[in-house]
Amino acid sequence: MLQHVPFEGIGSIQPWMDSRGIAVSTARLFKEPALPLPGDFDWLIVMGGPMSANEEAVHPWLRPEKRLISQAIEAGKTVLGICLGAQLIASALGARVFPNECREIGWFPVRRPAGPVTDLARLFPDDIEVFHWHGETFELARGAVNFLESDVCENQAFSLGSRVLGLQFHLETTHSSAASLIENSRHEIAPSATIQTEQEMLARPERFAAINRLMDSLLNYLSGAAHAHME
Repeated sequence: MLQHVPFEGIGSIQPWMDSRGIAVSTARLFKEPALPLPGDFDWLIVMGGPMSANEEAVHPWLRPEKRLISQAIEAGKTVLGICLGAQLIASALGARVFPNECREIGWFPVRRPAGPVTDLARLFPDDIEVFHWHGETFELARGAVNFLESDVCENQAFSLGSRVLGLQFHLETTHSSAASLIENSRHEIAPSATIQTEQEMLARPERFAAINRLMDSLLNYLSGAAHAHME
């Protein structure tokens, strides 16, 4: 797992991994920019963070991180990117990352775009609110398929084949990890139609359980694709 700030961990992904006896090792790039080699892992999970995928001059580890993501994809690894992680996958594949027209912070719905429905899109209910915290977005890399959108952000989730998945939003967030994110990023919360208050974000804890179950479904899908790849 590639972690960019201490307050954005893998959340509900950890118990899913634990239940299957999967060991998770973490490269904490905010402490030491040491990256694993593609041969060191089967899955690469790239987490979020407040920095831009374009800030290579400010965060020099971004360039080798993108190179690792590209190598992992070329090697047929399972790669999951969340928020900044999805933007880094897009950038590693040559797509542009840029500021969205507005920030999305809080609970807002995503929906399937017009057109064919992918297997991943079928895992999502027709009407679901997910937890967002992003200010940038991305274009689609060649071969990538967008399968979710929101009112203010066209590309919310993409897949590249069956083993690469990028999510602009957070399904792994728990009530406690959302509280930590708010505590560390409170300066980004400002009055806006697409930014909720702290109270709105933390209300109705059952919403976190719902998105965590959806994350489990996505991980099961990726796990099934990984097994099929090995057979």
